[in-house]
Amino acid sequence: MRQEKPGVLLVNLGTPDAPTTPAVKRYLKQFLGDPRVVDTPRLLWWPILNFIIVPFRSPRVSKLYASVWMDEGSPLMVFSKRQRDALAQRLDMPVELGMSYGQPSLDSALKRLLDQGVNKLIVLPLYPQFSCSTVAAVWDGLATSFKPLRSLPEVAFIRDYAEHPAYIAALKASVERSFALHGEPDLLVLSYHGIPQRFANEGDDYPLRCKDTTDALAAALGIAPHKIMMTFQSRFGREPWLTPYTDETMKSLPAKGIKHVQVMSPGFAADCLETLEEISGENCEIFLHAGGEKFEYIPALNDDAEHIEMMVQLVNARR
Repeated sequence: MRQEKPGVLLVNLGTPDAPTTPAVKRYLKQFLGDPRVVDTPRLLWWPILNFIIVPFRSPRVSKLYASVWMDEGSPLMVFSKRQRDALAQRLDMPVELGMSYGQPSLDSALKRLLDQGVNKLIVLPLYPQFSCSTVAAVWDGLATSFKPLRSLPEVAFIRDYAEHPAYIAALKASVERSFALHGEPDLLVLSYHGIPQRFANEGDDYPLRCKDTTDALAAALGIAPHKIMMTFQSRFGREPWLTPYTDETMKSLPAKGIKHVQVMSPGFAADCLETLEEISGENCEIFLHAGGEKFEYIPALNDDAEHIEMMVQLVNARR
């Protein structure tokens, strides 16, 4: 009789191995080469990516990574490993970490689980709000890893957790800690990673899931509607992305009398370049330069106990 042995595969986006131009080139080539991320026809996109984007973008991006690099490595990798270890301590099953791009790869993480006899795979992509450009890319990567296997594990795939009570509770606790430390701001800004507006027009429910998180958090905090707003960051390329844009919002707020803001990025399960450099650095400067007086970044949930508890609940519901 087949005995069930569950195991957990935590998945995040990935990171360069080092804050160097060669490492960033390898990472960007794999990341931006995924049709889930950039769906421009390959014959057109391949020369643009390999002869323009990667060569010219990598030196600048490597310097940005260097500005946030931790002693133990990339922030995303450091916090992801801490999440893996903390979750493993709470569960009586194997837990492995895989990245959609870079190392440790999805393929290697899956192999480690199967080598331990896992035959029920609980896949937890660390993207609270589904998007075809993130969660679906994990699905694609797993399908590729499964192709050479003669036997497949049962798979429980967690699509997202945008409104999960434990996730909202963790966000609420984080916001309340920030308010207690810095005072309540004129405006709480929830900045989510953007996607092309076209993706949403074609059926990606990501902006709806971001709104679900925003509405649930606002209700949990009991905050007045005019004191919280949702924006989108990290746009890339020339086509329209989801609006309002975070950077343009930061530039416009002081003229409207908003002098103190706190910003969190609920779509990021771990702090990374997009939160530590783009939000805490670049957007802070934009806001203060435009006449703002106080700007605080509320860190990602990272390996907070409330965040790990949410993961435990998600996994236990599918074991």
